[in-house]
Amino acid sequence: MNNLRYLAPTLLIAGFAACSSPEAAPATTTAPDPAAQERSYTVDPATSVVAWSGNMIGMPGHSGTLKFTEGSFTTKDGHVTGGNFTVDMKSYALTDTSYAPDGSKQGTRAMLMGHLMSPDFFAVDSFPTAKFNITSVEGNVAKGELTVRGRTNPATVEGITLSSDSSHAIASGDVTFNRQDFGVAWKATMKDMVLSDDIKLHIELHGMSK
Repeated sequence: MNNLRYLAPTLLIAGFAACSSPEAAPATTTAPDPAAQERSYTVDPATSVVAWSGNMIGMPGHSGTLKFTEGSFTTKDGHVTGGNFTVDMKSYALTDTSYAPDGSKQGTRAMLMGHLMSPDFFAVDSFPTAKFNITSVEGNVAKGELTVRGRTNPATVEGITLSSDSSHAIASGDVTFNRQDFGVAWKATMKDMVLSDDIKLHIELHGMSK
């Protein structure tokens, strides 16, 4: 019993020493995921592009590109959440090779370019830009308003992909629209019937953080 009486204070002091020991592991903090934060990007017209294609019955289709004049988009949690864009309708570049040699009476590259820019199709002198404004996003699908040749109709961007960091983002997606809804129709009815009503777009946006 006497030994226990002397041992108790020693054990008590050792217990206090253990409680005050600085051996506890320091708390760790996790850096926030940049993709989870809402960010805004300005479209870079020099590197962003719209690739378009159209088909014809019994003949090869045509394809080309258009450039943006301006635009912006927002992202959060790895998804595009909003945006609006303006396309330069005078920036046509043709990428397919289905043309007659220069000097031919029909089907040359220059003739197609003239048709696309004329009042028969996109009337670029009267309507030099086209626009798209995102109104809602669900997953990798964005709904919005497409304005072509001064007419505005609903349109949907599907298959949206996004890669981004704090300073740069690349977003892409696909749109198909009916040209008849926008008054893009050849006055020669029989010739117009040869053209598919659907115009397919692949949009690639390169954005710099605001």
